[in-house]
Amino acid sequence: MRKLAPFDLPAQTGPRIVTARTIRTVDAASSTATAMLVDRGRIVAVGTPADCAAAAAVAGLAPEVVDFGDAVIVPGFVDPHAHPLMYGQMMTWVDCGPAKAGSIPEIVALLAEAAARMPEGRPVRGYGYEQRNLAEKRHPTRYELDEVATDREVYLMNASGHGGVVNSYTLALNGVDRETPDPAGGAIFRDADGEPTGEISDAACNMLTGVHGVKVGHHGPNFHLGDEPEEHLRQLDAATARFLAGGVTTVGDAQVTRREFDMYLRLAEAGRLDLRVSMYLLSHLLDDALEMGLVGQFGNAHLSFAGTKFYADGTLGGWTAYFPDGYVGDPCRTGQLYHDPADYTELIRKAHAAGLQTATHAQSPTAIEMVVAAIEAALDDRPDPDARHRIEHCGLPTPEQIQRMAAAGIRPVNQTQHYFNWGEGVEEAIGTPGERFNPLGEFVAAGVPITISSDAPVADPIPLEAVQTAVTRVTRRGHKLGSDALRVTPEAALRAHTYEGAVTLGREDDLGSLEPGKYADFAVLSDDPLTVPHDAISTIEVLETWVGGERRHRSAA
Repeated sequence: MRKLAPFDLPAQTGPRIVTARTIRTVDAASSTATAMLVDRGRIVAVGTPADCAAAAAVAGLAPEVVDFGDAVIVPGFVDPHAHPLMYGQMMTWVDCGPAKAGSIPEIVALLAEAAARMPEGRPVRGYGYEQRNLAEKRHPTRYELDEVATDREVYLMNASGHGGVVNSYTLALNGVDRETPDPAGGAIFRDADGEPTGEISDAACNMLTGVHGVKVGHHGPNFHLGDEPEEHLRQLDAATARFLAGGVTTVGDAQVTRREFDMYLRLAEAGRLDLRVSMYLLSHLLDDALEMGLVGQFGNAHLSFAGTKFYADGTLGGWTAYFPDGYVGDPCRTGQLYHDPADYTELIRKAHAAGLQTATHAQSPTAIEMVVAAIEAALDDRPDPDARHRIEHCGLPTPEQIQRMAAAGIRPVNQTQHYFNWGEGVEEAIGTPGERFNPLGEFVAAGVPITISSDAPVADPIPLEAVQTAVTRVTRRGHKLGSDALRVTPEAALRAHTYEGAVTLGREDDLGSLEPGKYADFAVLSDDPLTVPHDAISTIEVLETWVGGERRHRSAA
C-alpha cells in the first residue's frame, strides 16, 4: 500500500505540554505516560512532565502547560467506515426510530406532522425504523405512507440505510408498477397480487435521487439524495460536531460520489474541515478514477483519497444480505448479490492491478466467499503482502474463510454497535448462526487484525459504546450474543478503534497512537476504559477532543 505523503498545516498556537492522570499511547508496547509535548500540531515527546520539559528545553521551546488533572487521554478515535454527509442529512429528516415511534400509526403521525410544516411539494423524509421493533413486526406499506401525503414524495428509510418504503406518488413519479422488473442488485417488493408494496431495497433506491441526481447503478444502495450545496455544508458541519463529541478525529467515508467529493472540497477550501477524512470512491467511479490516474493515496493531512468501495450483498438489518436458501424469518426472502461473481472478480482484479485498496461490503458467508476468492485471485496475479484489502461489516464469515483472510492479509472492518442495537434481529433472521455476528474474538484467535467503526448513521459515532460492546457482546436489551470466544479484551477493542483503524486507512505513520512524530489527535476522557468495569465503559464521558494539537470539542459539562 502506498503511504500518504505528510502535509503539515500551519500551527495555530505555540507549544504545549499536556498532562493527565494517564495517557494511553496505544503504541506497540501499550505503554502509558502522564505528559505529552506538542508543537506545530505534532507530538514531540511522551513521558512524564519532567521528560517533556527537558525535551522542550533541548528544542528551545517555551511551552504552556495544559493540565487535565484526573482525566485519561487516549488517541483520537478512528472511524474508518462512516457516511458523514448522509449522517448530517438525516439529522434534518424525521426521526422515526424506536425512541420516537413503536408502531406504524405513530410513524405516520410523525411524518404527517412534519409534512404539515413543510412548503408545498417538498419531499417528506424519515429514517430509523427497524421493522422487527414495530408492534406490527413488518414494514409499512405505500398505502400507509399515502396517509402522509399524496401530492409529494414520501420516503421512510430503514435503519440499515439499504432501503425503506415510499408512497404511491413516488412510485408513479418513477414509472414503477407491477410490470417494472427488479433492477440488478436491488428489489421492488410486491404483495401476493404482484403489486408493489412500496418497499424498495439496495439498487432500487436509485429512483430516490431524481432525474438529475447521483446515479450509482447496481454498485450500491443510493442514499445520495440532493439538497442545495449550502444545506449540504451545514449537514456536514452538524455531522462533524457529532463525531468530535464522540472523540473521533479521523473518518473514512465509505461511499463517496461526486456529491460527497464536491462538499469535502468546499469545506476544505473554506477551512471548515475539522476532521481528517479518507475518501473511498464508490465502484461505479472505478473506471473514471483509473482514467484520471487515481491509483494510490494522495491528499493532505485533512482530506485524502484512500481507495474504492464495492458491494457484494445487502444488509442483515433489512434482510437483503444474500442467503440463497432464504431467511429463517422469511424463507421467501433470499436477499441479493450486487454483481455476478465473475464480474465482481474482474472488478477487484482491475482495482488491485492498479494498486488500489478495495473495501467491499459483505455480510453473508456466500457474499464473503465471493470477496475472499476474488482477492485471492487478484493477489495470485500480482502478489502484494501489504495490499490491505478490506471487507466491510464481514458479519458471518466461516472459520475457514477467516483463516484465508489471515493468509491474504484481508482486514475486516466491523461495527459492534450493529449487534448492540439489533443483534437479536440477526438471530431472528437467520437462526442460531446469527449468534456469531461480528466474530471479533475468532478474528483475533486467527491472527486477523480487527478494526471497529460506527457506520454512522446506521449507528451514532459513540466509540466507547462500540468498545464496550466488543468486550461484553451484550445488546441494548441486555441479551448476550454468542459465546465468550467472540469477545475481545478492552485493550484489543481500544486498539481496534484507534491504531488499527489508522492501519486500515493507511495512515498509521501519522495517526492512531500517541507517539513522537505523529499528529496530536487525542480524546480526553473522564475515566479509563481499560480499568473501569466492562459494563461501564460506555458511561465514560468525552470531555474534550483535539485535532492537530488544537481543541475541536469541549463537553458542556
